[in-house]
Amino acid sequence: MGSNDLALKAHLLRRAGFGASRSELEEIAKNEYEEIVEDLLHPERFEDLDEDYIRRYNPELSYHDGHQQHAGRWIWRMINTKRPLEEKMALFWHHVFATAYYKSEHTPTLIAQIDTFRNNGLSNIKKVLNDLAKDPAMNYWLDNCENHSDQPNENWGRELLELFSMGVGNYSEDDIKNASRAFTGWTFEQPHPLYPFGHFASSFIYDEDDHDGTEKTFLGRTGNFNGEDIVDIICEQPATAKFICRHLYTFFVEDEPQVHTWSIEEPRNPEAIEAMIKVFIETDGDIRSILRFVFNSDFFKGARYKRVKNPSELVAGTIKLTGMYDVIPREGEALATLYGTASVMGQALMNPPTVEGWHTGSEWIDGGTLNERVNFAVNQFDDVSTPGFKDILSRLGDQVKSDDLVGRCLDLIGPIEVGDETYAALSSYADAVGDLDLSTDQARTENSVKISRMIQLIVSTREYQFA
Repeated sequence: MGSNDLALKAHLLRRAGFGASRSELEEIAKNEYEEIVEDLLHPERFEDLDEDYIRRYNPELSYHDGHQQHAGRWIWRMINTKRPLEEKMALFWHHVFATAYYKSEHTPTLIAQIDTFRNNGLSNIKKVLNDLAKDPAMNYWLDNCENHSDQPNENWGRELLELFSMGVGNYSEDDIKNASRAFTGWTFEQPHPLYPFGHFASSFIYDEDDHDGTEKTFLGRTGNFNGEDIVDIICEQPATAKFICRHLYTFFVEDEPQVHTWSIEEPRNPEAIEAMIKVFIETDGDIRSILRFVFNSDFFKGARYKRVKNPSELVAGTIKLTGMYDVIPREGEALATLYGTASVMGQALMNPPTVEGWHTGSEWIDGGTLNERVNFAVNQFDDVSTPGFKDILSRLGDQVKSDDLVGRCLDLIGPIEVGDETYAALSSYADAVGDLDLSTDQARTENSVKISRMIQLIVSTREYQFA
């Protein structure tokens, strides 16, 4: 297998998952590229994570209080899962259908929503939107529980069209009003807990007595529509195909302008988006089929390092390189620290800033967040005793020439591709440390810190910020 082949498979694992250590990459790369794609698209082929042991050491997870611990548990899943695309799709839909803790302060509904994204995120868009419309967390977040036949609330109806399916400019104010009327009576019930602590999960209910059963006109169609009818009509619209495909392209292929500009900013690769739309239409919006097309396409394979890693990707991917991902966080503070680490970089999971979600691409980076990102990555390689670093050290062999140090380290923690200027800067350090002897225990002890410093320099580079 050529290094370019390995680099392509590493690219796939960064985009469809959260990267891989070198040993993981080489094991997965024994399969052909197309076979890896199919394994990613069929997470049911692999055993799910057993969370019993992490709950044993973190009993507060069973209380359903504190979204920070549960968000940290989610990052732990990203790091550990054998089903990376399942978690990546949960993250994708969490961004598109942004729902935050700060309004409801009810962790179980958010956990249930993420579970729904995880379980059904690769299904068709109609199921995804119907699940969302019945989701208690979303119902409360966008006030559909306050949407009554005699007093409609248009918040859910507006965001369903503007941010979740079609995008600005593809519907009228009357369409918003009538969509909202169709979703009257769609609410949830909230049982009271039996004990002073903890919460019971909420559940969707349809209150027929509170539903507006009169005729409505929506996107040129007239009928006695209910919520499912609205979703059916939305999913037939060309605007929906384009909007969802552009979201998928932005998340998996290449950074696009922010969503609020899409009505005036054309896609950077309109041919790729059109090809995705064709698959969307042919498969009735089947997300798995669209991603199969994307991952096997030339435009995807050629889009290496064209996306800024979101904080969750950076945190999970870096920890995977250290080989410490199978260590059980034995205190709630450890899980909350995972949450806090991504949060200070700008992505507070389960608590996005607005219904629009996070601004992505270059907007992940500013003076403060870049400092946090670099410091985090560098600190992970302070410890030369981690399994990941020891594996890198053993793969370098007994002798490392200064001329080879940069290329071999870039290969072993990626493969990572860097520009000429970055390579020259890394080479300056390699020249300064000279040839390294790793043939004895004493020599490895003396020179391991020099190898560690090289890796720390690599994870400090501009290129490491990109997936």
